[in-house]
Amino acid sequence: MSNAPQQKAILVLEDGSVHYGKAFGSIGTTTGELCFNTGMTGYQEVFTDPSYFGQVIIMNSVHIGNYGVKDEDIESSSVKVRGIIARNLEEQFSRRLAQGSLDNYLKANHIVAIEGVDTRALTAKVRTKGAMNCIISSAIQNVDELKALLKDVPSMGGLELASKVTTDAPYEMGDPGSAIRIAVLDYGVKQHILHCMVDRGAYVRVYPAAATLADLKAFNPDGYFISNGPGDPSAMPYAIQTVKDVIAENKPTFGICLGHQLLALANGIPTFKMHHGHRGLNHPVKNLITGKCEITTQNHGFGVDPEAVRKADHIEITHVNLNDHSIEGIRVKGKPAFSVQYHPESTPGPHDSRYLFDEFIGMIKSAKN
Repeated sequence: MSNAPQQKAILVLEDGSVHYGKAFGSIGTTTGELCFNTGMTGYQEVFTDPSYFGQVIIMNSVHIGNYGVKDEDIESSSVKVRGIIARNLEEQFSRRLAQGSLDNYLKANHIVAIEGVDTRALTAKVRTKGAMNCIISSAIQNVDELKALLKDVPSMGGLELASKVTTDAPYEMGDPGSAIRIAVLDYGVKQHILHCMVDRGAYVRVYPAAATLADLKAFNPDGYFISNGPGDPSAMPYAIQTVKDVIAENKPTFGICLGHQLLALANGIPTFKMHHGHRGLNHPVKNLITGKCEITTQNHGFGVDPEAVRKADHIEITHVNLNDHSIEGIRVKGKPAFSVQYHPESTPGPHDSRYLFDEFIGMIKSAKN
């Protein structure tokens, strides 16, 4: 850090607790749902992941910002988290290829952050009490005023947020001459998901969240992808209907995270708000088809109802979480449609699950033949 004195910052939680620290990033006030990420690396990828829109994130690693920032380490065009809580955010960085400090990066993206907080104790509170809203301010020092502002912050349950992070207009990636064409429904898609398909020879067109099946079919796709994204999937009836229409096409369809939840909802399986969600780089998942375990990257606060899935005759469970036995993957029987709750593109993180993109491309090739 520089020798200049830092401005004070205050963090107030929905349960009434107050935490004091030092300001980092932009000076101001921000609100959102409090969540935590257990990853030791990849903070820039986390901060730019659209699935974090509307959330204030606790970073468990003791030092954040120690390797700077770089243009290649992004999942979208801007920082998507609403705020950051850390033990120590560093201005000095070690990576020679870095293009600047995390502090300046957050300032440029108008992100309010607080450091000097006991993040492990804060994480333990979220694990015990569950997800809750919070407010961070380096501009307002009156706790009562902050508590009053916090009361007006809506709960994540029932919020439709995909329309806030989706692309404004369709765009393409890959070789236009490719024999594999994939239409992507962008509800907050991560760039490395698109790269994983393009790297396997696909030409993709990414569509806004409000796109209909007619819009997608104009691309003459060989397969469909349903992306990750923020918010409550049950608050997206427009997307659920589009996914139903896509499934009826009987073309290979793959969903990740929010896409997994939407595939479930389109098949009559409800979703629910989790106690505190799964976010990190080391979650163990068992593939029930192969019997193998995968170490996975995860970021979700909603899940698929396990009882409803197990009672559904038309749905096969393909993956389960070994920590809490939650549903991590499903397949629609009699349809070339499948999904996973976790992130197989895993950048950063383990690459154990990249085979799912191979399977998706393989399904498309088989269908074409």
